[in-house]
Amino acid sequence: MHTATATPSESSGNWFSRAEGWLDDRGKGAWIAAMVLGFIFAWPVGLALLAYMIWSKRMFSGSCASSRRPHKRRHGFHSSGNSAFDTYKADTIARLEDEQRAFEDFMIRLREARDKTEFDDFLDDRARRAKEEADLEKDEPIEA
Repeated sequence: MHTATATPSESSGNWFSRAEGWLDDRGKGAWIAAMVLGFIFAWPVGLALLAYMIWSKRMFSGSCASSRRPHKRRHGFHSSGNSAFDTYKADTIARLEDEQRAFEDFMIRLREARDKTEFDDFLDDRARRAKEEADLEKDEPIEA
């Protein structure tokens, strides 16, 4: 008995990602076959597949599998081979991160101060209106 174990990349993602991966594993011919079958059974599906193949450049690339490689942003850096430069670069990045953190803390304090000022102005305005209303009620003649 053969038990297949799915790799994390095969089992993760939605149905579209899994179908895309399955077709990519089988090459450009599988994409073209899926497109032709889409045109035969439901022409909008075939048209959608054709548009997707052109948009994702699968029609014109050398291999479908090469377009599946994730393009991830690198966090951190690789060694340049020059230890002095690598140390300088690490120190500069750490200093910039500290400055960014300090600036973000400053902006938070600035927003809190502005919010406190606006709230204090609101309370002062409310107290002033309450006092004016009390003065108006006091000045009105009482009818008996």
